[in-house]
Amino acid sequence: MEDVMRITPLGSGQEVGRSCHLLQFRDMTIMLDIGIHPGYEGINGLPFLDQVEPDQIDVLLVTHFHLDHAASLPYLTERTTFKGRIFMTHPTKAVTRLLLGDYLRLLQMRNSKTEDVLYTEADLQACMDKVELIDYHTTVTVGGLSFHALNAGHVLGACMYFLDIGGRSLLYTGDYSMEDDRHLMAAELPGRKPDVLMCESTYGVQVHASRAEREARFTGTVERVVSRGGRCLIPVFALGRAQELLLILDEYWQANPQLQNIPIWYASKLASRALRVYQTYANMMNARIRQQMDVSNPFSFKFIQNLKSIDVNNFSDSGPSVVFASPGMLQSGVSRQLFDRWASDPKNGVLIAGYAVEHTLAKEIMNQPKEVVTLEGRRQPLNCLVDYVSFSAHVDFVQNRSFITQVDPKHIILVHGQKDEMGRLKSALLLQYRKLPENKRPTITMPPNLQTVSLKFARRRSAKVMGSLAMTGSDPPEGEEVQGVLVTHNFTTKIVKPNDLALYTPLRTGSISSKLHVPFAGSIETLRLFITEMFAGVSEDKVEQDGKLCTRFSLHQNKVMLLLGKSDGVAIVEWEASPAGDVIADALIALIMHAQSSPASIRLTSKPCRHPRAGKDEKGDAPSRKKSRTNHETLSENRLRMIKDTLLDQFNNVEAVYEGNMATYEIKTDTGLDSDVVHEEEPLTCTAKVRFEDSNGGAAEISVECVDKKLASNVQECLRNFARSLAPLQT
Repeated sequence: MEDVMRITPLGSGQEVGRSCHLLQFRDMTIMLDIGIHPGYEGINGLPFLDQVEPDQIDVLLVTHFHLDHAASLPYLTERTTFKGRIFMTHPTKAVTRLLLGDYLRLLQMRNSKTEDVLYTEADLQACMDKVELIDYHTTVTVGGLSFHALNAGHVLGACMYFLDIGGRSLLYTGDYSMEDDRHLMAAELPGRKPDVLMCESTYGVQVHASRAEREARFTGTVERVVSRGGRCLIPVFALGRAQELLLILDEYWQANPQLQNIPIWYASKLASRALRVYQTYANMMNARIRQQMDVSNPFSFKFIQNLKSIDVNNFSDSGPSVVFASPGMLQSGVSRQLFDRWASDPKNGVLIAGYAVEHTLAKEIMNQPKEVVTLEGRRQPLNCLVDYVSFSAHVDFVQNRSFITQVDPKHIILVHGQKDEMGRLKSALLLQYRKLPENKRPTITMPPNLQTVSLKFARRRSAKVMGSLAMTGSDPPEGEEVQGVLVTHNFTTKIVKPNDLALYTPLRTGSISSKLHVPFAGSIETLRLFITEMFAGVSEDKVEQDGKLCTRFSLHQNKVMLLLGKSDGVAIVEWEASPAGDVIADALIALIMHAQSSPASIRLTSKPCRHPRAGKDEKGDAPSRKKSRTNHETLSENRLRMIKDTLLDQFNNVEAVYEGNMATYEIKTDTGLDSDVVHEEEPLTCTAKVRFEDSNGGAAEISVECVDKKLASNVQECLRNFARSLAPLQT
């Protein structure tokens, strides 16, 4: 039997922006990230949510707080039928609340159309109240899904998700970084190999310069701009890479006294709140920051000043300065207003320090156009310096390839990358895996948005023996039967003893007791005869109830009881409800009804039933060899006599010797099965012994001796079937 895992990009399929992926497997639906595309406005920037039924989504996992991974969250929770659970790390929730509030403020600054404002401040707050928190390396279980978060580097609180569902596993990297920087640790490797790896491919086959080289180029470009009297604009997102760049520039200013009279501004309403967030979660940063926190706050910068609010029109920019302003893509806000004001002056510079998404102004000016269009719609020359230094904290080709190789998945799905870059990465990986045997090569796909990748997996059938059933002290031999309750819950199958159900499963054991009052006007002796004829293992005792001495019959290991004498004219049947107990109770009730409705048939059992036979008695009737059971005869003795009658029907010459519960039968015949016809003077003799284990006609031991082995086998089989048919029901 095969299970099909379906993965559909609703965003960031052969593009960067609006990361959102749908995972469907074993009747569960999981959404991975829910971002917005910074290059589009309003509803056009959303993932393709019209291709999914939001109320069918069981879980939403958000990897980090960047807008292209989290900004559509309030729209999903407050403007659709989504009812699932939402998980993210502690820092991600704290920063997401700040960033999305700032995002709404930027939309208001732009006087955006009503339809472009996807949610309100009230929607945002209601959304954040629904978010559940997860720590690194803590496993969370939702239905048949279990998952845990791994550190992804990239930004504070960013994580990868390792998912286990239906016996298969998937690792979703989100955005990740494999190098330590000034405040964050590198991403970690999972502890085991996943079946499927969903991996970012932002930089394709590009290789980053060394960190020292990039820092030198960054600080050198800033110094070159301000040294000639220019203003250097560094568009950043309010939180994330901004803190890393601030650490670098503050350290550089401290090492170069000649620059210390030039101001560095951090233009963000979130500056002070961002500082508190980073102070709160310093324990999630690298050792360098944790050590500094013991002495002083490393994010309390000496040469960087915060601008909680900035009126660009009245901002004094007569001298050289450095300004960090959001947003990082220059699509609106303070960074765009300053760019429009400074772009025409050749002394000024714009330094793009992170990944620039397609269809944004940041990406456009990296191609050095001669003119740009301002927010007001007028065209102006682009004379300022435009430079790009990558501090985006995404893996390059070497780091990505190394990570994929170490993770060693069976299936690789590339996401979060432009089509060309993604295609180059896929080709490079295919070239690398050509060295492996074909059956060991992973599949590699790069689906565009809305194209589903279907992966087929053979369903694994196994069950864990748990609890006292597993505490045998040694491994059971192969082929040994294990008896317990088989429970399948959340794609996991267990075998446990009934007493362990409450400990290892959500199930609880219980019992239902049934009681039925049956009208009974017959005699106890008659009913006793019926019960003992029908069932084996019947016990009878006297009990006192309500001051009356009652007769109680017990069957089925005392799980079915019959009480007589408590109420006149009533037989009380009590039993524990179960398939076997219900059947026995039904049969017992039928016997009670029959015992009082056919008294004549009971009286006739004391008289012989005569059938015509060869020879006549003194009255001319054929003497009967079938005698009814007498009052002093036990069930076993009666069965032994019936066996003789059966043998006489087959062989005319049968002698029997009875000894209590055992009888020996000597059968003589003139015809065998293995031998030829036997002469009447020398008949073939067959000796059969039948012994019942008790007087109730229960299990019988049967042995047959004869020189004709085939005849002996047939006689023994006949006697065995006969004894089995006469035996009472084992309860």
